[in-house]
Amino acid sequence: MKRLSDELTVSPQMPLEAIDEIAKAGFKTIICNRPDDEDPGQPSFSEIAAKAEAAGMKAIFQPVASGNVSDEDADAFAANLAAAEKPVFAYCRSGTRCTILWSLANAGQMPAGDIIKAAADAGYDMAPLAPRIATRG
Repeated sequence: MKRLSDELTVSPQMPLEAIDEIAKAGFKTIICNRPDDEDPGQPSFSEIAAKAEAAGMKAIFQPVASGNVSDEDADAFAANLAAAEKPVFAYCRSGTRCTILWSLANAGQMPAGDIIKAAADAGYDMAPLAPRIATRG
């Protein structure tokens, strides 16, 4: 788990068994940015959602194709994050897609340098997105 802000922590795909621990850690919402069947054997969103809801969390499905994050995806992520009960736990295959979505969603809300630093502190290199973040801002 990598914390990007007080409101959002991102992660690679987690096993179903981890959801109870995520709830115990205080997370209120899970956002899945991973399409079902992206990799063989990954839990489906319906399995994740059922387990999350049983643990008292809300689950949001916003699948985004790897390597193809659009501005519309970032806008939808911003809306989901704004409406979600915090803190939010978001996941994809590696956490990178979630971090890209968060970085683009925060363009114009935070200085681009702060976005890139927060991502880097969490282990994600968003420097190549700096021009796109600046343009969105």
